[in-house]
Amino acid sequence: MSLDGTPRLDVRTAVIGRKSVRGFSPDPVPIEVVRRILDDAARAPSGTNTQPWRVHVAIGKARERLSAEVTAAALAGPQQHEYRYSPDELPEPYLSRRRKVGFDLYGLAGIARGDMEGRKRQALKNYTFFGAPVGLFFTLDKRLEFGSWLDIGMFMQNVMVLARGEGLETCPQAAWIYYGPVVHRVLAIPATETLVSGMALGHPDWSVPENALVTERATSAEFAVVDDE
Repeated sequence: MSLDGTPRLDVRTAVIGRKSVRGFSPDPVPIEVVRRILDDAARAPSGTNTQPWRVHVAIGKARERLSAEVTAAALAGPQQHEYRYSPDELPEPYLSRRRKVGFDLYGLAGIARGDMEGRKRQALKNYTFFGAPVGLFFTLDKRLEFGSWLDIGMFMQNVMVLARGEGLETCPQAAWIYYGPVVHRVLAIPATETLVSGMALGHPDWSVPENALVTERATSAEFAVVDDE
């Protein structure tokens, strides 16, 4: 049984039902559950078993302090990117996909297309973890190369799927890298580590309108090439 007493999900259901939840209840998540998820997620593959991932868990007062300081930084001045997540000019078909999910999300949140202030308010919710009681921050040793970025991505996917088995949900949040120096300082993350991503973890609040969003996915007929000769 999962944390909330519901039957555990089978693997396929856990994977295809995963979504980025943008509204959580304040119900606490026991730290032993967080540790169990992280311990199990560490079965993710990594090149020559290097296991390069590192995780900083923000809960309680540390979570509140981080949320306040990053929100203040976001309101006060320019972004301080940890790294470039995507190019300044996103090519097709990626640009259309990003616009589609953005318009769909804003529509559910009641934000008109021209309402830039509304968009900013929505974006700032990232820095409250959308109400989730647990913030996870994934980092890598800066001496490592691109292969380790693949490894940490697989580890993060395990975290998200395993959380569903506990009756919890997640939202991976690249938004935290826009204020990397603040996150480093508040959580005492060493300068030798790159902040790869944040992630909200908690009990979903399905009454939040944004949680009705179901994003579209391309099928394998569109992205997979089968060579049988």
